[in-house]
Amino acid sequence: MKRILVTGGAGFIGSHFVHSLAGTGADVTVLDKLTYAGDRGNLDGAAHTFAHGDVCDAGLLAEVVPGHDLVVNFAAESHVDRSIDAAAEFVRTNVLGTQTLLQACLDAGVPRVVQVSTDEVYGSIDEGSWTEDAPLRPRSPYSASKAGGDLIARSYAITYGLHVSITRAGNTYGPRQYPEKLIPLFVTNLLRGRKVPLYGDGGNVRDWIHVEDHCAGIRLVAEVGEPGEVYHVAGTAELSNRELTGRLLEACGKGWDMVEHVEDRKGHDRRYSLDDGKLRALGYRPRVPFERGLKETVRWYADNRDWWAGS
Repeated sequence: MKRILVTGGAGFIGSHFVHSLAGTGADVTVLDKLTYAGDRGNLDGAAHTFAHGDVCDAGLLAEVVPGHDLVVNFAAESHVDRSIDAAAEFVRTNVLGTQTLLQACLDAGVPRVVQVSTDEVYGSIDEGSWTEDAPLRPRSPYSASKAGGDLIARSYAITYGLHVSITRAGNTYGPRQYPEKLIPLFVTNLLRGRKVPLYGDGGNVRDWIHVEDHCAGIRLVAEVGEPGEVYHVAGTAELSNRELTGRLLEACGKGWDMVEHVEDRKGHDRRYSLDDGKLRALGYRPRVPFERGLKETVRWYADNRDWWAGS
């Protein structure tokens, strides 16, 4: 039986990844600090062993990591606005935490590691799509800290021979996402009868991927990814924030009078776009059409008010 350690596994994407392992026969351990965005309830119904702790805690990792066949690192501070206001915690978790975890994996002889990252490390692209060899040009403390973690991961592959691969995906959406990110924030605001804040002219473009597709891409990289290599996990829709806002208003039965235009965020990247040809060559295909995924996500928040009402 394969033993898998999922760090940050009580968070949005991490918990979905744990649920996606059902039926695989894997023995799953979840390590999570349980910050504001981590919730053990996200793991209800998923077979796992839980360890409460921080990826920056080398002593704890020395106890938890040994014996695992695969470690997948979701542990991260991930909200850009929070990183602008308080960058230090992002550097601590996303850089130091990644290095501490990788060292523990190296010391324990873990055969495979996956570092889960983001398209934001590339900065902004006016046209075309990034390939995996595009230069890293992060523009926020969050994306800079994730780029730092990725480079640490690559160095552990090259210098020490650790079998660590890196995935980078677009904006992930789906059920159980903490209501600070765009889709759950807008949906829960609209369900409460509150206005939604649209940055600037709303022209910023993002690549949207359903959490199930994101997890499928990570699982594939965990199986066949090469050490030190980066793999893009792209989604099914490239939309401006204004276009997405229109779809959310329609899904919630609201009009544009519920939109409040606010000052643009500092260093706001204009457009992200990933070329996922490398992973597609290994068999990856996104399975959840955006229209269906968005409709099901809105319905989940409408049906689970108790989950988010106190946020």
